[in-house]
Amino acid sequence: MLKKAGLPMIVSLAVLIGLPVFFLFISLITGEWGYLIWSLPPSFLAGFTGLMVSRNISRMKNV
Repeated sequence: MLKKAGLPMIVSLAVLIGLPVFFLFISLITGEWGYLIWSLPPSFLAGFTGLMVSRNISRMKNV
């Protein structure tokens, strides 16, 4: 698990950037901005959790 620190980083960045952009397009198409607003907190929580986990793994690997 310590050797695969790059995969959680990629996944968490995809969640942080990809999901809000996806829901932005859905909101633009439908005109319902609730999709974007309700998608931001879960994507930020999941993305930042993944970033912290991958950062801790990489720090443990370097020590």
